[in-house]
Amino acid sequence: MSDSPLLEVRSATKVYEKAGERTTALDNVSLTLPDAPATITTIAGESGSGKTTLSDAILGFTTLTSGQILHRGRDVGSLDKEDFLTYRREVQAIFQDPFGVYNPFYRIRHVFDLAVKRFGLATSKAQARELTEDALRVVGMRGAEVLDKHPHQLSGGQRQRLMMARAYLLKPRLIVADEPVSMVDASLRALILDIMLRLRDEQGISFLYITHDLSTAYQIGDEICILYQGSIVERGDTREVIDNPRHEYSQLLISSIPIPDPDVKWETGPLT
Repeated sequence: MSDSPLLEVRSATKVYEKAGERTTALDNVSLTLPDAPATITTIAGESGSGKTTLSDAILGFTTLTSGQILHRGRDVGSLDKEDFLTYRREVQAIFQDPFGVYNPFYRIRHVFDLAVKRFGLATSKAQARELTEDALRVVGMRGAEVLDKHPHQLSGGQRQRLMMARAYLLKPRLIVADEPVSMVDASLRALILDIMLRLRDEQGISFLYITHDLSTAYQIGDEICILYQGSIVERGDTREVIDNPRHEYSQLLISSIPIPDPDVKWETGPLT
């Protein structure tokens, strides 16, 4: 196993130019994710802070204006086709909208069959089915229940869990999870976060958890980076940063988290 970090972001800067105006989405962001042990690193901030631009750069969806994304010490931007395919296998993604990633014309099994074929994971249909079933079990699902259905026949929570299963199928070392629980209800949110924890602890898969929700970051995050206007303004142990924020923006962000208090009663009056 390489002595280099699993993933390293070096001085990542992204500037958009439109109609003569320049907008800096990322400003000299640096970040290191170790090869071991597996960790959940949170990138937190409000909308427009640069979170999604950072994840897009890591996944190769956008090109940096300056800086580098390194995978095991190698610049991702300079990888040849074969090495980039290895990177694609080791660094997977889960997105906010679990419906937008599906082709509505295909059954769910197509998502898994395509991944098996693309990365040469199996030499027979039986082996491919076994791998798919194993991935589904990890997220608490069974092939007989979902593989022959179309995306619209499943709930948002089911579609999101299927995306986690599809990512796990490739046995990645890192999953970039961009707001993976923001579009599901509270019970499913807890289930998906629990799956992330189990994948970290039992399978050695690290996560880069992109979110604006500091309460979920507090639940599962090992390290946290607070992003503000494209720059990391505070980083460290998740509980330490959230319990004792030092930067003014971090303090404002954390103070906005609602704290449940059973002694506070809602003001209610007679129905009119």
